Amino acid sequence: MKSIITVQIIFTCTITYAAQIIKIDGSSTVYPITEAVAEEFQKIEKGKTRVTVGISGTGGGFKKFCNGETDISNASRPIKPTEVELCKKNSIEYIELPVAYDGIALMINPKNNWVSHMTVKELKKIWEPAAQGKIKKWNQIRTAWPDKEIHLFGAGVDSGTYDYFTEAIVGKEHSSRGDFTSSEDDNVLVQGISTDVLSLGFFGMAYYENNKDKLKLVGIDDENDANGKGPILPTYDNILKGI
Repeated sequence: MKSIITVQIIFTCTITYAAQIIKIDGSSTVYPITEAVAEEFQKIEKGKTRVTVGISGTGGGFKKFCNGETDISNASRPIKPTEVELCKKNSIEYIELPVAYDGIALMINPKNNWVSHMTVKELKKIWEPAAQGKIKKWNQIRTAWPDKEIHLFGAGVDSGTYDYFTEAIVGKEHSSRGDFTSSEDDNVLVQGISTDVLSLGFFGMAYYENNKDKLKLVGIDDENDANGKGPILPTYDNILKGI
């Protein structure tokens, strides 16, 4: 299973260098990069220009951008045809700029001593819409696992990370159970998973790298030998190779 996210930034063609405030919003996956660049830019500008960076998810960011509310939109997926039409309707012209690649990380609490890897089939069994209200415990996935609840955490439904995860795991974009703790802010998910031994969650690899002392990565096996045998972790090298 490929877990690669193309991270991009979309600029409105009307943004001017002389602007006193530059408004940025969108993907939480792209947020750390944009926030760092914004800080350096403001230092160079010495107070002449202020940059605000918000987190409303890729979809939420595109909605604001195409309605003319922001100057730059962070995205962890390509702009959708419906979003293109909204921009066109509001006479918003834009330039797309790919800036990085990221991966989706599946994580558990470090004190979880029963999970080392999971298959795509097992993840689908947990996350598909039909699982809501039915798949509630770890031993429903593997009988050797504890007879304890699974507490699910994931990227918000307006995020590109959520779109990709549901398509790759469930088989249909934006299709999943609804009874999980979701947030456009990955820091909220880090906090939830790191304090709950029964947790299982997903979000961008960059946030794992910044919090690896609080989280534990789970390998994913798509059981397709063409993609390599056994579970694969979203390491730096694997992301570069597009695995």
